[in-house]
Amino acid sequence: MPETVLRLEIRGRVQGVGYRWSMVEAARREGVRGWVRNRRDGSVEALVAGVPEAIERVIGWARRGPRSAFVERVEVFEDAGACEDFDDFESLPTG
Repeated sequence: MPETVLRLEIRGRVQGVGYRWSMVEAARREGVRGWVRNRRDGSVEALVAGVPEAIERVIGWARRGPRSAFVERVEVFEDAGACEDFDDFESLPTG
């Protein structure tokens, strides 16, 4: 099955609430590869790669986030590029 690669921008109260750590756990549970990082503008950005069904479940999780987060919106971009450098899902430094 072909792999899907998408870039997500998550906005709301998503920094300082365990969002990245929780997203790493959610993505790994689904077998999704890629990364998540805080952005200087207060949002969170992620690159997700995997089978479409697993990606949809991670996007669904991203719209809720952990209990202490308040997600206002998740924007999904299809022009994400490749994700071949990642064997797992990890948290990256702020970008």
